[in-house]
Amino acid sequence: MRRLLRVVIISGIALATVLLVIAGTVVFVVRHSFPTYDGTIELTGLDGDVNVVRDANGIPQIYADTPSDLFAAQGYVAAQDRFFEMDFRRHVTAGRLSELFGADALETDKFVRTLGWRRVAEKELGLLSPSTRQYLDDYARGVNEYLSNHSGSGLSLEYAVLSLKGTDYRPEPWTAADSLAWLKAMAWDLGGNMDEEITRTKLLAAFPSRNIESLYPQYPYDRNDPIMASGSVGQDGKFTTSPIAPEARRGMLTQDFLKSLDSVQKVAKGLPELLGQGDGIGSNSWVVSGDHTTTGKPLLANDPHLGATMPGIWTQVGLHCNSLSKSCPFDVSGFSFSGLPGVVIGHNNAISWGFTNLDPDVQDLYLERIDGNKVLYSNKWRAMATREETFKVAGQDKPVKITVRETRHGPLISDVGEDQREVGEIAAKQGKYPQAYGVALQWTALTPGRTADALFAINRAQNWTQFRAAASQFEVPSQNLVYADTDGHIGYQSPGLIPIRRKGRGDWPVPGWDPMYRWTGYIPFDALPSEFDPPDGIIVTANQAVVPGTYKYYLTNDWDYGYRSQQILDRIKAAGKLDANAMASIQLDTKNRAAEMLVPYLLQIGIEDAFDKQGQDTLRNWDFTQPPDSAAAAYFNVVWRNLLALTFHDQLPEGTWPDGGSRWFEVIHTLLSQPNSGWWDNIGTPQKENRDDILREALVNARTEITQKMAREPENWQWGKLHKLTLTNQTLGKSGIGLVDRLFNRGPYELGGGTSIVDATAWDASEGYTVTATPSMRMVVDLSDFDKSRWVNLTGVSGHAFSSNYTDQTELWLKGETLQWAYTRGAVEAARKHALTITKPEN
Repeated sequence: MRRLLRVVIISGIALATVLLVIAGTVVFVVRHSFPTYDGTIELTGLDGDVNVVRDANGIPQIYADTPSDLFAAQGYVAAQDRFFEMDFRRHVTAGRLSELFGADALETDKFVRTLGWRRVAEKELGLLSPSTRQYLDDYARGVNEYLSNHSGSGLSLEYAVLSLKGTDYRPEPWTAADSLAWLKAMAWDLGGNMDEEITRTKLLAAFPSRNIESLYPQYPYDRNDPIMASGSVGQDGKFTTSPIAPEARRGMLTQDFLKSLDSVQKVAKGLPELLGQGDGIGSNSWVVSGDHTTTGKPLLANDPHLGATMPGIWTQVGLHCNSLSKSCPFDVSGFSFSGLPGVVIGHNNAISWGFTNLDPDVQDLYLERIDGNKVLYSNKWRAMATREETFKVAGQDKPVKITVRETRHGPLISDVGEDQREVGEIAAKQGKYPQAYGVALQWTALTPGRTADALFAINRAQNWTQFRAAASQFEVPSQNLVYADTDGHIGYQSPGLIPIRRKGRGDWPVPGWDPMYRWTGYIPFDALPSEFDPPDGIIVTANQAVVPGTYKYYLTNDWDYGYRSQQILDRIKAAGKLDANAMASIQLDTKNRAAEMLVPYLLQIGIEDAFDKQGQDTLRNWDFTQPPDSAAAAYFNVVWRNLLALTFHDQLPEGTWPDGGSRWFEVIHTLLSQPNSGWWDNIGTPQKENRDDILREALVNARTEITQKMAREPENWQWGKLHKLTLTNQTLGKSGIGLVDRLFNRGPYELGGGTSIVDATAWDASEGYTVTATPSMRMVVDLSDFDKSRWVNLTGVSGHAFSSNYTDQTELWLKGETLQWAYTRGAVEAARKHALTITKPEN
């Protein structure tokens, strides 16, 4: 017995020792990449010492004597916090994901390489001002200094996990083009209607054009105000076009052509998730003059709605010249992207600015008649430009090669598909042209430009004139820019390259062989909508229509339909005098204006069964708000999803089913006044259903579904239990290996809000109730005292799993709380938790 006991004890000690060694190894690997926030480090090429002060949330405020030192230090700090994210992003934008993740990423790589984001970024370098090019190079120098002293698990935990797969990978040096290419990625998801063009075309194959137009209603100017109540250009009145009659396109809609569009759409839809965007993207930004504030100075709010990723898409940073001067003009703080120098949204010592997506139509699809590597244009066959692209694929010995073809309009994206290049060629004989159809994309972002110049110019701007001059260089993606300054002025400017079409509006693919459909130029900057110090002292932008229909130029028809913007405007007008906290409370508004429209009709439906009627009764006396614990919100959203499915799934092709956003609010608003519309009929039944039949069925089905998903008794229903957010790492967080996923992902979290609500936690009604996009950050800038401004990020500044700054802002964000935004040196020092000195090496 004594001997047995001894064996057991020794075995226990040995096992404990092994477990301790394993645990210690795991802890070492996890913490190995945690950066040094204190002390002194060296960075080659500095002119003087740089000080990096961080608060308890790890937010860096960088102080330097020269712009060169400032941006080099920003690059170093960005690499400290988020290099894997930077590396992943440049692999996305260069079409090189398959080098890291194998064949599963190859189709995405082919699509991105066909578009040529990286090639365009490299061409842009030669167009930029010398100072911007220097800032980009300085930033890269800082990143590469960090890379020279860190590798593998010392850079990020993700590299340690990748090494377990046998991946022999060492990151390449960072370059200026790596930074610029991310601007192309942002332009992709914020700059066009290609997906809607494809969807309309697929619908046209099944429905008369009048039916399709009913699914794309006009903007409701009578109910939801545009950004600017008036505005025109010159004396010409409304700009008119002569688009192709939709019925005339049916001859082009062969099954092979539609298959090609499906292939393109599938690959293209995969990109937003990789880029940190998601379904339901948009933004809120508004500014009020001192007439509406407690301080007599403006307040500016912004919360961009993007895909929820881990880490969040934004970083926070302050960039401060120790002494402001012409040679060192930066004293700016705000939100930026890892991999990009400067500040994208925020404020400097004199002005503040915010962005929402203007979303003009800057992407057009052209049907091309092709014969091998020739394309028909103006009755002549012309050679296409071609280039070969080679892909290294992890796990494969041989590289993959494709040939990219380009017409005068742009790359032939129909060549990209799951079945190689031939899938994209449409074998449709059309009269005397027995050639294939291809689909080319013309897009403003594929023309090299100077948007990077605009970002740095905005960071330096001191007044409205300088701000507008900077905005004139902001080419893609076109945004709604809101503005405020310490002198009390507010303003709005829409910048960007927005095409003028000789014929057509870009709603549908057009014949590329006909010169009548070419772009003839871009809307002049001075003709773009702009407003300075409006009389009512309020500017609200939330992706709604910008100008009335009388505006001379065509911007788009794909606006958000204004439910969010009108709720914000109504709240401001009812609020009296506002302070930063009151502005922040508006960002948290969860009123569902679609419910306000639909619930009166739902309550008029007679339901005899007591069980089913319990669900309907939760909607009585509901205030239409959607906090996470709301039973009424839970039931209504299940009704809404069922209503859309019952109304449209039987008639629309899968892949075009309603996502439940503001366009569908407006579609249903119209159909409610048409109780016998054909859309209400279920074509799978012999009888003809009307509006009330479908509303009743939606109510009953929703009662059954919510009972199965949650509880029988309505008092136990909560919207947040259906509407959950998981912060997912864009790469290893989707590995499918539970342990690996848990290393990097966080959540799920129960949320309130919803689609096309001010607190915009979007969900896709064609898929389920899971959150697909959120306010990616929130900020309120107080122009009376910048230190009284507030900000919060969706996650934290760190991209290192298990760092204390990985999700330290998430709990604040969930509760609708914000952090003090320390700006002045005194406020920054008062909040100091860490201090790092970056110095030049001694000779």
